[in-house]
Amino acid sequence: MEQDQGGLDTKARIIIAACELIEEDPASTLSVRTVAARAGVSMGSLRHHFPTQRALRDAVLETIYDVVTPDSEIIHDTSVPARDRLVQCLRQVLSVEVGERSRQVWIKFFDAFVVPEPTDEIRTAYVAMTSEGERRVEHWLTLLANEGALPRPDITAYARLLNTVLTGLSMERALPSDHSILQRETEILYTAVDSILRSPE
Repeated sequence: MEQDQGGLDTKARIIIAACELIEEDPASTLSVRTVAARAGVSMGSLRHHFPTQRALRDAVLETIYDVVTPDSEIIHDTSVPARDRLVQCLRQVLSVEVGERSRQVWIKFFDAFVVPEPTDEIRTAYVAMTSEGERRVEHWLTLLANEGALPRPDITAYARLLNTVLTGLSMERALPSDHSILQRETEILYTAVDSILRSPE
């Protein structure tokens, strides 16, 4: 396994470089040449680990979401009510972006996805980003459905609903406010979660 002097293997260096590029530009196409140059590896080495751009983008987004929303033990702790576990998992998503950081994230997001014309590349980047977020929430919901805490009909629709709520709350953090954001967020998250969970018998 190739390693640099810092002890990172080639695959890790590629993912770190690609994550940096996504942070700088959420709509980045993650071109092989650009990522390889940032990682200090050859294009052939990058292609060895990630044969396609989609494979690279999927690995990068999964890494980002693993950092933002690790699959903490709380979702598996059945001694805690399902609604509390789900709200805590959803709050992990919001915990990364606070204050000025939230504002800067939304400025980058708008510059990447709203301001330019929606090209196929921009659409692909946006869909990949939102799909990974929905996949993580679907995972949590599936675990709760297996416990009987959630009706199963359309977990995907529930995940989209919760992700829409998270998007709104995240954007609200970037806006000027004169009320307690954390208290308001908690109330809204519980309202959203209660709307999809099965009432206890």
